[in-house]
Amino acid sequence: MMNLIDTIRERLSVLSPTSLEIEDNSAAHAGHKGNNGGGHFNLKIASSHFSKKSQIIRHRLIYQALGDLMPQQIHAISIVAISPTDPN
Repeated sequence: MMNLIDTIRERLSVLSPTSLEIEDNSAAHAGHKGNNGGGHFNLKIASSHFSKKSQIIRHRLIYQALGDLMPQQIHAISIVAISPTDPN
């Protein structure tokens, strides 16, 4: 059985990430108002699929891959989505 980070990693593989960092911050948010048990995550992903796309479109691509996990399994996610062609 896969854990949630493995599931997120598998779902995001459709974007062929060149790098992918997933940090689970759920413990820091346990019991706060409005959290019905879903996890809190920081996500940093680099993908050529993001080239020449706005941050809004990049986030939409990520939400498309993860959408059915929210809000039950993923309560909150902070996203940094970059393209290898982005200026530093």
